[in-house]
Amino acid sequence: MARLVVVGDALLDVDVVGTAERLAPDGVAPVVDEGARTLRPGGAGLAAVLAASAGDQVTLVAPIGDDEAGRALGRALRSHGVDVVAVPVARTTTKTRIRVGTTTVARLDRTGEPLDEDVAVPELSHLARHADALVVSDYGLGTAGLGAVRRTIRRSAVDLPVVWDPHPRGPAPVAGTIATPNEAEAGLPVRDRGVASACEAAARLRREWRCRAVVLTRAELGVVVDAVGEPPRAIPAPAVEAVDSCGAGDRLATAMASSLSAGRALDDAVREAMGHASALVRRGVEAHLAAPAPPGQLDAIGVAEQTRRSGGVLVAAGGCFDLLHAGHVALLERARSMGDALVVCLNSDRSVRALKGHDRPVVGEHDRAAVLRALRCVDAVATFEGPDPVELLRLIRPDVFVKGSDYAGAHIPEAGAMAEWGGRIATVPLVPGRSTTRLLQEVRLDQRTTA
Repeated sequence: MARLVVVGDALLDVDVVGTAERLAPDGVAPVVDEGARTLRPGGAGLAAVLAASAGDQVTLVAPIGDDEAGRALGRALRSHGVDVVAVPVARTTTKTRIRVGTTTVARLDRTGEPLDEDVAVPELSHLARHADALVVSDYGLGTAGLGAVRRTIRRSAVDLPVVWDPHPRGPAPVAGTIATPNEAEAGLPVRDRGVASACEAAARLRREWRCRAVVLTRAELGVVVDAVGEPPRAIPAPAVEAVDSCGAGDRLATAMASSLSAGRALDDAVREAMGHASALVRRGVEAHLAAPAPPGQLDAIGVAEQTRRSGGVLVAAGGCFDLLHAGHVALLERARSMGDALVVCLNSDRSVRALKGHDRPVVGEHDRAAVLRALRCVDAVATFEGPDPVELLRLIRPDVFVKGSDYAGAHIPEAGAMAEWGGRIATVPLVPGRSTTRLLQEVRLDQRTTA
């Protein structure tokens, strides 16, 4: 879990969905009978919410007014676990979409007051000193141009990963950051989507902005990366059937920052971030905000999609992995050797208690997942509720599901699900004398002996 600071232009998105059966008599416009009205964070607020829903500890620094819209935006952000530092403004930016079914027939914008370029943002400097990474989410409303913001970003970029998501109406990114423009923001012609042109544009922007790297996003074509001292390269996106691309760029930026803060190499962080963004596109932002995926599930989906796209073999293994020991590591290493990527399906704390008793697990699910992710053989960890990971397996559809040899010949509840898509069950030998139960028994015996 990374400590992320997101700074940028937050706004309140309002969707009004209704029906239209007639035109207005005083103009050629549909008369919309209002039905459902929904509110959600937009702009930098959406970036912060998406990061928080993936498990990061997120603080948003953004202009938010003490008006009705600002209070609604603050409540929405906090309901998703985002800490909010409001830069005072007289009016909160609001975008209201009038929709009939899935079609937007009009949009009403209420833009906030222009920002004073000399406004102080003392909280940002303090937060940056305690952050693992920063994200600048520029929506062209002025926050990224504030002197106080740019000074803090400039200092922070020396020691921390800083990902800058630019906007055509915004200022150039601060030198030393990692910028994530899209094709339009890079000035690429609509009809020219060739790799060579994208590489040239990324290199030009990196030199112009003096960035550490430019990650030029190209929607379904993936990204082009141009970093200081390295040749440009194209990284394909996972194949995904799009539901809604809203928020994909925000998710890419925040996921990349989180991955870089964990020490990932740039290309690895980009691939991981594209998995998160593709998973969001696959679900749609409204479904994601209504019911965020369980911890690690978006990681697992991203790894699964990337593995299938490259023609690789996806392996999964499940278990409690309480008090990780040599037997666990041996099983996971054997599992990883059977394919090209390994997803660990981890029993939640509630699931472990149901299976093992009220005194288990000894180690909580977040710490168990963190230790597993640190293993070189593990590509993703996803938590599941219930006695078995059948529903999680249906989501990622692995080619192989690995169990310990103690299950050989026994009924395996996951076997039926694996058969649905032609997957198989594999068993691997256990390391004799290695189990969490035995370790706990030895510790308790030692405690009684020394008491």
